[in-house]
Amino acid sequence: MNKTFRAALAGLVTSTAMLSAACAEDIKVGLLLPYSGVYAALGQDIDDAFALGLATFGADSGATFEIVREDDEVKPPVGLAKTKKLILQDEVDVMVGVVSSGVLGAIRDTVDGAGVPLIVANAGNDEATGEACSPFITRISFSNQQVNRPMGKWMVDQGVKKVFTIAPDYAAGRQMIDAFTTGFTAAGGEVVGQEWPAFQKTQDFGPFLANAKASGADAVYVFFAGGEAISFVKQYDSFGMKAELPLYGSGFLTSALYVEAQGPAAEGVITALHYVPTLDNPENAAFVAAFKEKTGRIPSEYAVHGYDSARALVEAVKAGATDRETLAAALPKVSFTGPRGELRIDPATNNIVQPIHVYETVAGADGLTQKVLATLPAEADPVNGCAMPAAVN
Repeated sequence: MNKTFRAALAGLVTSTAMLSAACAEDIKVGLLLPYSGVYAALGQDIDDAFALGLATFGADSGATFEIVREDDEVKPPVGLAKTKKLILQDEVDVMVGVVSSGVLGAIRDTVDGAGVPLIVANAGNDEATGEACSPFITRISFSNQQVNRPMGKWMVDQGVKKVFTIAPDYAAGRQMIDAFTTGFTAAGGEVVGQEWPAFQKTQDFGPFLANAKASGADAVYVFFAGGEAISFVKQYDSFGMKAELPLYGSGFLTSALYVEAQGPAAEGVITALHYVPTLDNPENAAFVAAFKEKTGRIPSEYAVHGYDSARALVEAVKAGATDRETLAAALPKVSFTGPRGELRIDPATNNIVQPIHVYETVAGADGLTQKVLATLPAEADPVNGCAMPAAVN
């Protein structure tokens, strides 16, 4: 082999190796979640499912994914400090996470100003994809109004004409109930009374339940989550109201993450959510089986947020995104069929568009489970003041 040919061959091998290295991009992901405090279980579900999603979908992306984890402690100032660290010190290409709407509100301007794409894997505050929207923020979870608004018409169609509402007195509680009442009254229903218990301070729901019972309503519609949901459902049952005044609500009321703690009190409660683990489709069957094998748990709605966030990131990379700018441009264009059904992003708001599932909590062979009663069509949120800048092309 002459020297010229050997040199050319060596150059070809070197060029091929360099090309392979260039194709195998290293994407650094900043995972900002609560790993301590009241929402630690939610953060862990998202984290476990995000890792599962990367393992499931990332192999053929041509990229490797490095994860830097930070605990926001469900505290806006802490979340802001950790965001600055991820952006400036760790130099992440993309951020994923945020459970608390308060934390999301605190970090919004920093993320937007730095031009770092953020995949929202939980926080549902309407403003994030409304008046505070950003071309760098793409929500893969839900919005507060999205989960509740279609339930209003569905309940009227089932013959429920008068409703009494109860929710904790903070932003998410009011947004969820306002969305429900908008849909309910537009369909011809009447809200006969409302109560707003103090958030995270109310131990005894008895006075609110007494007012609901005396209101003449056909049913009660509520939003509660976490520990408050467990307490409320148990007290509603012990008050003896379910038989004469059926309980409906946002699906966070009977989340798979903590429904077993509610026990038989949750049976018969009908709620609406974007995901339940009993959805009958092949994508969900695969997800539930893989998540159970990995964690020993049934996946919650929080888990599916993490799983689908990983899928969205991988799809953006497969479309050619390699850095902050190209990821921010590619993420809002992602669409796929996942455990929840067909998902897409509304380009007017960067908010997810997805079906909503109405389900009843029932007793199953291995404990409480979810009986899906209806799947309501996917519907994009109103723009709510979002004027999406053209900063990302």
